[in-house]
Amino acid sequence: MESLNLKDIEAKLAELGAKATEGFAAANNSQQLEQLRVEFFGDKSYITSLRKNMRAVSNEDKPKLGKAINAAQTTLDTNFTEAKTRIETAELNAKLMTERIDVTLPATGTKLGHIHPLEATTQEIVSIFAGMGFTLVDGPEIETGYYNFTALNTPPEHPARDEQDTFYTSLSESQDGDQSILLRSHTSSIQIRAMERLKPPFRIIGHGRVYRNEEVNARKMPFFHQLEVMMVDENVNFGHMKWVLSEFLKAFFGAEMPLRFRPDFFPFTEPSAELDAQCVFCKGAGCSTCGGRGWLELMGCGMVDPNVLTKAGIDPSKYSGFAAGLGLDRFTMLKHRINDIRYMFNGDQRFLEQF
Repeated sequence: MESLNLKDIEAKLAELGAKATEGFAAANNSQQLEQLRVEFFGDKSYITSLRKNMRAVSNEDKPKLGKAINAAQTTLDTNFTEAKTRIETAELNAKLMTERIDVTLPATGTKLGHIHPLEATTQEIVSIFAGMGFTLVDGPEIETGYYNFTALNTPPEHPARDEQDTFYTSLSESQDGDQSILLRSHTSSIQIRAMERLKPPFRIIGHGRVYRNEEVNARKMPFFHQLEVMMVDENVNFGHMKWVLSEFLKAFFGAEMPLRFRPDFFPFTEPSAELDAQCVFCKGAGCSTCGGRGWLELMGCGMVDPNVLTKAGIDPSKYSGFAAGLGLDRFTMLKHRINDIRYMFNGDQRFLEQF
């Protein structure tokens, strides 16, 4: 636009308004509406060009031209808005007709979750011991070296305190000369804290997550779950422990099974033993689960060492007790015949839906 003539522009705007009114009225879909929007409102439209070239109009004619442009703009806006509302309403109605929901169809129902097999096993074991008079206690996952080791008759030079097995932190806290702060490597620390605040006789169980620097494979994880059993009273002996553990296994597996106690060593029990049961899968014949031995290692156990009782403020000349620790993950795998511990922690719905 090299020069602008007011009369020519007014005639052009009137023609543009008529064309827009006709075009928007005839538009039937969003594509056509968009084409008209670009034609009448886009960067290359006539009105946009007029606004950019207002400087070419004389000062006398500028007010008249501005009024004419605004009037034309109002007409275009009104026609566009009416067409847009009409087309969007029609398209929405058409979509609703094709996507109509048949409310008479049967409901699909709400898909419920499942209790995790590890949680179900834990609840079952706790219930069995509760039936024998054991009370549930708890303790922190972040522990001091004192409760995790020293109080359990494990001195600083013991190989179990090697950093290759335990996750230590950079924090420190003074506790009987042991300043290390770590992620507990067993739930036996729960027993120590309970013994400090309870007076014999008592029967306790405690469970929770524990952490060790283990290689991840089908049988091991750097975190897993344990459950501890402890009974302290006058004249408690090895026979009491054998009866309690035997009754527990009978209740858990649903049948009495051959058991054996093999001598072993644990710093916090003396004498100590490993409790094995005849393999529930092969009935002692030997299979891949039991490594061909016909026996499954179930738990460590033994009589509480007098030094442990003394550190907890219990007189070992008057009281004695037994303790046992089992892996909840292992018992879950045995209960449900799960051959890989990783299945229980990967969140796969196909696995969880089986329980």
